Amino acid sequence: MANSRKSNSDGRPPSGKEGGGELQAHVASALLPAVPAGSSIVLGLSGGVDSVVLLHLLHRLSHIYSWRLNALHVHHGISPHADAWATFCADLCMRYGVPLQVERVDIAPLREHGIEAAARKLRHAAFDRQQADFVAFAHHQDDQAETLLLQLLRGAGVRGAAAMPRAQPRINAPVLLRPLLDVPRGELLEYARRHTLQWVEDESNADDRYPRNFLRQRVLPLLERRFPAYRETLARGTRHFAEASELLDQLAQQDAPDLLPSATGSEGGGEGEPTLEIARLRQLSQPRAKNLLRYFLHCRGAPMPQAVQLDEMLRQLCGARTDGAVCVEFGGWQLRRYQGRAYAMPAPKEAASGLTVVWSGETQLEWPSLGSTVFFSRAAGEGISLERLSSAPVTLRLRGGGEALRPGRAASTRSLKKLLQQHHIPPWRRERLPLLYCGETLASVVGVAVAADFQAAPGEAGLVVHCGLPGE
Repeated sequence: MANSRKSNSDGRPPSGKEGGGELQAHVASALLPAVPAGSSIVLGLSGGVDSVVLLHLLHRLSHIYSWRLNALHVHHGISPHADAWATFCADLCMRYGVPLQVERVDIAPLREHGIEAAARKLRHAAFDRQQADFVAFAHHQDDQAETLLLQLLRGAGVRGAAAMPRAQPRINAPVLLRPLLDVPRGELLEYARRHTLQWVEDESNADDRYPRNFLRQRVLPLLERRFPAYRETLARGTRHFAEASELLDQLAQQDAPDLLPSATGSEGGGEGEPTLEIARLRQLSQPRAKNLLRYFLHCRGAPMPQAVQLDEMLRQLCGARTDGAVCVEFGGWQLRRYQGRAYAMPAPKEAASGLTVVWSGETQLEWPSLGSTVFFSRAAGEGISLERLSSAPVTLRLRGGGEALRPGRAASTRSLKKLLQQHHIPPWRRERLPLLYCGETLASVVGVAVAADFQAAPGEAGLVVHCGLPGE
């Protein structure tokens, strides 16, 4: 498991006076333009040599640049040594004085995607949840070369061939940092040995049945003998692909400059979602239409479909009859069409019959029917009257049939069916929207309308409720 390396005699990390200054300066120069003083950084710590070296470097640099450093170890439970690795990381971080969180995940529900893919998906989800400014990974130049080759062997497009960026800003999630991306793994090993660091070895790295291990152990050593600079060359190739991908994104933005949250604004609650006008696709050549559709899916955070799936998406979106229902399943997501626009969203789980969620003053509640979250915020003269809501228990429920609501004091009572049609709610969401009840009285269709008798008066304490759509 752990490599038998000698630590300092007092068991504490090196003081920073030893060698390795070039690598430390390299990491500092990679991070300083993006990471201001006082920033919080969470390091992905597996216990392997790469992440142990980055922990050593960031521990030193955090004192110099006033960064708040924490670490996260994701415990997959795949290896019989998983508990020992978590203990190793805990002991290491304790010596450094770096707070560590160990998060246990269960890959069983995702095993159909393969062990590697399941572990990666759960690991990324764990880091996405971190309340930090940045998440740092120890990916290095060898990883980048392997990733590029794997992507090409899978038939990836330009975006996939761009491999991993050094800095990756994201919406509502920490920025991803990879400060070692242009450092060969051999330099990291040399640094670890020079500083007598300890690390763990994952026995699965020796199993060449995994594609990445096969490349690392069998293919790349042969490649290096013939092309000694292959790492730098492939890294340069990823940069070319990244530039090409950026140009294709700019082309897509020109082809659909209005690719913005939909004008109806409350489909399923919330502030709308990006949709794509089908007419734009029909006006474009096949390659440009594919590029625009790929860009739209990327903006939604969807996985990239296979080439045959993308062709089928275009065929159905542009060729199906106007009133025809379009639904293409891919990678746990769905692509749908409604009123001349394309929608992309994670495939919803089966709606639980009789679902009821009690609201007791929380700022947010999970709504599993849509795979989304219902948010509650207070505002004067807006939304639902808090005084009226205090008269009985408040619950969120699914549509049961026969519901009706008067959406304004001057309006007539309307059936929920007509109300949802008037607000252009896509059919696949109509049975899954949260309905807010006060006692047994329907007070609001979340994100669509508030019953007239429950609307907050000007200046009155009100509750604004909206539903954040999945994929936003």
